[in-house]
Amino acid sequence: MDLEKQPQQPQPPAAPAGTTPAEPAPAGIRASDADRDRIADILRDAVADGRLTAEEHAERIDLVYRAKTVDALEPLVRDLPTGAGAQHATSSSHSYGPDVPAGPADNLVAVFSSSTRRGRWRVGGRTNAFALFGSIEIDLTEALFGQRLSVINATSIFGSVEIKVPENISLRGSGTGIFGNFEVVTLESTDPEAPVVVVNGYSVFGNIEAKPKRGKLIANLHDQLRKHLGH
Repeated sequence: MDLEKQPQQPQPPAAPAGTTPAEPAPAGIRASDADRDRIADILRDAVADGRLTAEEHAERIDLVYRAKTVDALEPLVRDLPTGAGAQHATSSSHSYGPDVPAGPADNLVAVFSSSTRRGRWRVGGRTNAFALFGSIEIDLTEALFGQRLSVINATSIFGSVEIKVPENISLRGSGTGIFGNFEVVTLESTDPEAPVVVVNGYSVFGNIEAKPKRGKLIANLHDQLRKHLGH
C-alpha cells in the first residue's frame, strides 16, 4: 500500500503546553436542571453586580428555563464573567453569605388552593411560585436571608401571588400582566449590605403584587444572621 496516496485526515489543534485537551461537547446535547441552574446563578450574580438590569435578567432567565439544549444556554452568559472568582467576588462585602446559594429552588404551588410562607424562615436564592385558580402569600418581613440576592419567579393564572418585604431592603421587578395585574413597588436601600429581592412575574387573568409592609424593618437581623452563619 502506498501511504503517500492516502488522504490526509485533519488534525485537531494542539492543546497549550501543560494542559490536557478537553473533551468536545456533543452538539445539541440536552440541558439538565443542573445546567440551567448554573446559568441562572451567573445571571443572578450579574443583576446583583449591576451588569444586567432587572428587565434584562427577566428576559434571560425566561430563556434559561425554556432552553432545551446546552448550546441554547451558553449564549445567555457569553457577555458575562462566569469564573468562580467572579461569582464569589462580592461575597465578602456583605454579611448575608455567598451570592450563589446551594440547593434546589423553593417551589410554592397553589392549584385551586392556597399556599403561605411567613414567619421566621430562611429565604433561598430562587423561589418559584405558581398559582392556578389559587393564592400564594410570601411574607419576607421576618425571614432570614442566606444570600444578598433572592429571585422570585411568580406565575399567576386566574389566581394571585402576593409578596411582602421589609421597608429597608431593595426590591426590583419585571413582568407582564395579560388581562391581569403585575405590580412591584420598587425600593432601593441606602444600606449596601441590604438584601436585594427581584420579582419576575407573568400573570394571565390573575394578580401579582410585591410591595413593602409598612413598619416592618430588618433591624437587628444583621446581628442574628451573622450568628446564624458563624460570622
